[in-house]
Amino acid sequence: MLSKSIEKLANEFNKLPGIGKKSALRLAFHILEMDNEDVIKFTKIMLDVKENVKRCSICGNISEEENCVICENEERDNETICVVEDVRDVIAMEKSGMYKGHYHVLHGKISPLNGVEASDLNIDSLIERINKSNIKEVILALNPDLEGEMTSLYLSKILKENDVQVTKIASGIPMGGNIEYADMATIISAIENRKKF
Repeated sequence: MLSKSIEKLANEFNKLPGIGKKSALRLAFHILEMDNEDVIKFTKIMLDVKENVKRCSICGNISEEENCVICENEERDNETICVVEDVRDVIAMEKSGMYKGHYHVLHGKISPLNGVEASDLNIDSLIERINKSNIKEVILALNPDLEGEMTSLYLSKILKENDVQVTKIASGIPMGGNIEYADMATIISAIENRKKF
């Protein structure tokens, strides 16, 4: 029989993505065995992340400043925007070292079954960026699943009203796969072999 405190802590860990009941319990016992100072430091770091990390006012990436380091980097290609679903996709793309333009993070994808519509995504600011800047190409780098394809189709239709070329990363990432988990060679190939959408 578990103590109520351990059970409550394990239940909270179990709410995290990828943490099953056994892992959650293991983490709860690990916290129990930690020094009080380490537990206080750990909780302070979590609170600091919640208080200090926000969305970049330009692209929606994460940042501790008003704008993220990518948007502030004047050496990047200012004529290209790569549209991704999630901040983790930006991290994966950056690890490849292949892409040198800017990003736009949607923070999700159109998913009628989950109640997510286009208006729930970070799309209006994308259109605003394209209208205000000298953007020549928008690369759609959304996960190749049903919702990702639906979102890409929606974006391609509304972006064609602007004077911008719309491309899509090549299929190196399997249907139903996630960019976040793709290896670097696959990401590089997908970017290099992107096609007009």
